[in-house]
Amino acid sequence: MAFPVHRPRRLRRTPALRALVRETSVSPGDLVFPLFISEAIDSPRPIGTMPGISQITVREVAAEARTLRDLGIGATILFGIPKQKDDRGTAAYDPNGPVPHAVKAIKDAAPELVVMTDVCVDEYTSHGHCGILRKMRGSDELEVDNDATLEVLAKAAVVHAKAGADIIAPSDMMDGRVGAIRTALDGKGFEDVPILSYAVKYASAFYGPFREAAECAPKFGDRAGYQMDPGNAREALTEASLDIEEGADMLMVKPALPYLDVLRMLRDAFDVPIGAYNVSGEYAMIKAAAAAGMIDEQRATRELLLSIRRAGADFILTYHAKDVAKLL
Repeated sequence: MAFPVHRPRRLRRTPALRALVRETSVSPGDLVFPLFISEAIDSPRPIGTMPGISQITVREVAAEARTLRDLGIGATILFGIPKQKDDRGTAAYDPNGPVPHAVKAIKDAAPELVVMTDVCVDEYTSHGHCGILRKMRGSDELEVDNDATLEVLAKAAVVHAKAGADIIAPSDMMDGRVGAIRTALDGKGFEDVPILSYAVKYASAFYGPFREAAECAPKFGDRAGYQMDPGNAREALTEASLDIEEGADMLMVKPALPYLDVLRMLRDAFDVPIGAYNVSGEYAMIKAAAAAGMIDEQRATRELLLSIRRAGADFILTYHAKDVAKLL
């Protein structure tokens, strides 16, 4: 007996049918919107390389938080830009710095909004590197001092937790930083504050616009000595395993689009929540192509975010979050 031929196209015939059988979707609650909080400005400063994104002052934070909450966006992640920087990144753990003030303002204005805080020193160091520097042995050249950096990161994490941060997100890529931060948080009574580790962060060309936004471009050299090599995928499993062993509750892959294969590897290997950072260069490409009339921005953005979710991300950090939430 011959059976009728199955025709998948039958289920694509109408928008309602397509929605009913759709395997992957994106909702506002899956999205995390980054905010850049600056002490060095008096009013919002648009970021030229990231259309629609601005540095803001602490005064604007409450209104932004209420907007994100009302749009149903799941969380925000905060990046701070201090008035004064030094070679030790001491402003990173200033309890009166931009991030602690912003956390408190958000928790007053929209307490239900999840607040993540980026923990790194590149925004706070005068040299722009993600670690404290020292002279290389037998040379006047400088290198990152891994263990000295851990002390600063741990202090910053505790300051953020005291301010009310819901999630601590270290992005520095120092060895052992998750363990150092977990120990510091637990020692100060913050055992319930989770850590989202930028476990898999590549030395990428797609960070350019972010470095304008966060004012953190390295003054010399690059970050290839501590961020991952773009050619390596198996190494991501090692990095993620180590961070989970040290106490990471969630993992992140950054950037997202060039590393969807890596994201899928992590999703298949680990059961913890995994996020992906749809970074500034990826955002800027969509904006530039749309401005040139090359693509439909709304369709391209939704397709982009679906690809990240389909690859295995539970949530996505993206500058598109507000625009997409309005569409959804």
